[in-house]
Amino acid sequence: MDNVTTYPSALRMGDPAPDFEARSTQGALRLSDYRGRWLVFFSHPADFTPVCTTEFVALAKAHDRFAALDCALVGLSVDSLYAHLAWTRAIRELFSVEIPFPVIEDPSMLVGRAYGMIDEAAENSAGVRATYFIDPEGVIRAITHYPLTIGRSIDEMLRMVTALQAAHSGDKLAPADWQPGQPLLLPANEKTQQETDWFCRREA
Repeated sequence: MDNVTTYPSALRMGDPAPDFEARSTQGALRLSDYRGRWLVFFSHPADFTPVCTTEFVALAKAHDRFAALDCALVGLSVDSLYAHLAWTRAIRELFSVEIPFPVIEDPSMLVGRAYGMIDEAAENSAGVRATYFIDPEGVIRAITHYPLTIGRSIDEMLRMVTALQAAHSGDKLAPADWQPGQPLLLPANEKTQQETDWFCRREA
C-alpha cells in the first residue's frame, strides 16, 4: 500500500477522493483507474464476519444492476490479501456466489485513515462500514456510515447512484423516497425562493 493522498480533516461531499495504489483480489489497483465512470467504494470491518458476508453476497448478486448504471464496486478492509482470497473462495463454496468486484487489502489502515473511515487514534477497524459514492471526475458526491452491527441496504445504494446521476447536472432534484423512473423536481427559482423565505420568517 503506497502513494496515498492524505487530507488534514475528515472528507466531505465535494472533496476529491484520495487516490492510492493497493493490492486487491483482482491484482494491483489504483483508484484513479476508475475515472470516467461512477464508483461505489465501500469498507467492511473484517473478513469472515456474518454481516459483512451477507453484504458481499448481496452486492455480488446486484453487481449487474450497478454495471448497468456504469458504476463499479470496490471493497476494502484491513485484512490481508490472502484472507480476502480465502474469504471470497469460502463465499463461492458456501453460497455458490462469485465475488465479481475487487477487494483491497489495507493492513496498515492508511487508506481507511485517509478517508476518515478510521479515527487517527484507533488501534483496530471495528468501527468501519463506510461507503463513498464517487463521480466520474473523482469527486465524492455522497458518504454513508453504518455501525458494525447493521448491514447496508443494497437497494438504497443503487437508489443513491441512480439519484446522483439523475441530479448530477444540477438541473433536477430528487425528492424524498424518490425511485428510478419517478418524476424529479426542478430547482427553486428566485421568486419561489423569496416566497419560501417569506413563509419561513412568517411561521417563525
